[in-house]
Amino acid sequence: MENKPTVVMMGLGYIGLPTAALIASKKLNVTGVDISQHVVDTINEGKIHIVEPELDGLVHHVVKQGYLKAATKPVTADVYLIAVPTPFKEAHVPDLSYVESAVKNIIPTLQKGALVILESTSPVGTTRKIREIIFNERPDLKGEIYIAYCPERVLPGNVIYELEQNDRAIGGIDEASTEKAVSFYKYFVKGELHKTNSQTAEMCKLVENSSRDVQIAFANELSMICDKANINVWELIHLANKHPRVNILQPGTGVGGHCIAVDPWFIVSEFPEESKIIRSAREINNFKTEWAIEKVKNTALQFKIDTGKEAKIACMGLAFKPNIDDLRESPALHVAQQLKTDGFNVQFVEPNLKSHSKFNLTSVAEATETCDIMVFLVAHTEFKGLEIQPQTKVVDFCGILNS
Repeated sequence: MENKPTVVMMGLGYIGLPTAALIASKKLNVTGVDISQHVVDTINEGKIHIVEPELDGLVHHVVKQGYLKAATKPVTADVYLIAVPTPFKEAHVPDLSYVESAVKNIIPTLQKGALVILESTSPVGTTRKIREIIFNERPDLKGEIYIAYCPERVLPGNVIYELEQNDRAIGGIDEASTEKAVSFYKYFVKGELHKTNSQTAEMCKLVENSSRDVQIAFANELSMICDKANINVWELIHLANKHPRVNILQPGTGVGGHCIAVDPWFIVSEFPEESKIIRSAREINNFKTEWAIEKVKNTALQFKIDTGKEAKIACMGLAFKPNIDDLRESPALHVAQQLKTDGFNVQFVEPNLKSHSKFNLTSVAEATETCDIMVFLVAHTEFKGLEIQPQTKVVDFCGILNS
């Protein structure tokens, strides 16, 4: 790769587009491929279809310079990156159809010496399955191409910085593939590149998020115990964390986002007998959200008994974590929508969104003035230090009152 390689990025979503734009910013020619004509047209205009700080300017710049182009079909390239969704079918069984489709689409364009890298979160062994799919259709490529797995580990809202600065685990189907992939990532990653095999790299991604899920589940379980024992869980955790070897995380409304709430199921699906703690953590964090809904309902019903009127409930925060606008897998959004579905008078409050297609948004100021019950679901900065009306009942699932 003395000459800069040409790149195809399969999938232009929350990971694919930022990665493609970052690679293109290093003056590599990138063709981004997406099944959506709207996405392709938007990017070719130098615009973006997702919300991510700094991404709009970067995409505009690299499209204008000619280093990034979008298309609905792949072209021949030196390197192929696959960053398509890996959702679930029923019973939390991973759906690899998007990955398989992406692989089949690039097969006709593959040439000897090509490097194929899977970035999508995947069950252990998926990279080897990719090898089988390619070689079944193109036996002429056996021993002639390189295949590797390299998961992203980025934080929504800070994706561009973390894509460049974070360490990466890179595992090939053989040593030559690992070395080839490491050489490629050096073009745009400043973090350390750690060599391993494809199966370890696949499991690494799943384990990182499962570990976080287990830690959060402990905090969430603790919050429900403390509620029953009439103990302030925030004060308890603050005091417990004074121990030099204890670091309990903060409880919340549940766990959301497209990683921590999803990735553990890849392990549970593949190793059902062995993954008892991982499964329990998923169930605890899901249950915490349902528990929160019941807690709000009981507060609203008590309000009706005391006052004789229906409570106006302000659901403060809809994103899956503080200070972003991302609603994917959001437990807070689930709480607000379920309360609305069950007939309660709900105000949807999300200061990081200007509007939403499915519900009307209420401003923080209006909610503070008009609600009867204020439910803190996400610890957005805008909610800290709010002057709440003395008659307003407060239900706090994210520690705003203790911040």
